[in-house]
Amino acid sequence: MLKPHNDNYDVIIAGGGPAGASAAIHLARGGVRVLLIEQKKFPRPKLCGEFISPECQTHFEKLGVSGAMIESGPALLSETVFYSSKGHQVTVPSKWFGGRAALGLSRAVMDEVLLRCAQDNGVEVLEGASITEPVLDGDRVVGVRVKVDGCHHDHRASLTIDATGRARILSRKIGHANGVSKRPSLVAFKAHLKKTKVAAGACEIYFYPGGYGGLSTVEADTSNLCFIIDAESVKRCNSDASVVLRECVMKNRRAAHTLEKAEVASDWLSASWERFGRQRPSPAPGLLAIGDSAAFIDPFTGSGMLMAFESGELVAQTILRAAKNPLGYGFEADLEADYTAAYRRAFDSRLRICGLLRRAAFSPRLAELGIAICGASERFRNRLVRSTRARPKSHKFLPHNSLLE
Repeated sequence: MLKPHNDNYDVIIAGGGPAGASAAIHLARGGVRVLLIEQKKFPRPKLCGEFISPECQTHFEKLGVSGAMIESGPALLSETVFYSSKGHQVTVPSKWFGGRAALGLSRAVMDEVLLRCAQDNGVEVLEGASITEPVLDGDRVVGVRVKVDGCHHDHRASLTIDATGRARILSRKIGHANGVSKRPSLVAFKAHLKKTKVAAGACEIYFYPGGYGGLSTVEADTSNLCFIIDAESVKRCNSDASVVLRECVMKNRRAAHTLEKAEVASDWLSASWERFGRQRPSPAPGLLAIGDSAAFIDPFTGSGMLMAFESGELVAQTILRAAKNPLGYGFEADLEADYTAAYRRAFDSRLRICGLLRRAAFSPRLAELGIAICGASERFRNRLVRSTRARPKSHKFLPHNSLLE
């Protein structure tokens, strides 16, 4: 049993992406009263590589959305091929991660399926709502203030979860985002393309001076291109995505071939990035972070979506265990400490590995060397790529019954 509260909800989740929606579904099935607040109205496009690693399908099954995802017509991706700027390559088969193909599916489609599943499971969803500030009781977050159609509303809960992605909206608003805010050093771009020459069933990763990018097929015979480049290069190209693509990305020989006759089929999306790596899993009393709000893993690993689902499940497991504790253990410091410890056990190792690999990803010479080494030893390549997404044994998930009655 939880401590008695007069709040509107047990848990408020800010952000309706994969991390927020999956956490909401798990919690609602456990009897938790959940409010999910999303700034946009779905479906909406999202800057993302749109690569769904094979392990994510296990999460789809747990969430009850496997059928809907397959019916959306995703592309099946059997391998990821890394290309150095000179055209050398190394391949990572998708079957190394659970024996299934990876999926190429747009975020507009995938996120819509997850959000509607949350609603079907009893989650109250508020779309088109901007969070203006956290509601505080002393230094403890006890809810959020939102603006909808020009009007402000306060919503209170025993616990609030920041699932707002790299923006870390709540963490920043309470002044507890890790690190000193710096001028963004990287810029990312994303668009859907037609008429590319990307290999069938492949996600292609291109390394070039100042960054790297990925190209793969999603639904409806469309290719998704998402790439990162240093801010100085973007400035030299007058912040024009098409110019950056031509002058920087296509310095990679394979990219120049696959994108030679490509046609842009959507608006360009862009975002500035400050840093990769882990933030604080519990940024303030009463506030937990999941997904990219807790850690932004390097996109070249192809495991960002997986971490979103894993952290969404992990936070739900932690909360439901606390709710079930017969001694009345509630949403207090112990829960926050338990979640922080569990988060670090689950993700710190892979984040450290990615930190080491990041230097190679942004250096064409090191990327060339890394591809050569990985190409020479399949065993080494297998162990290396697995280290970017390995997870420890998880706790058995709690049954779907009401824990809060």
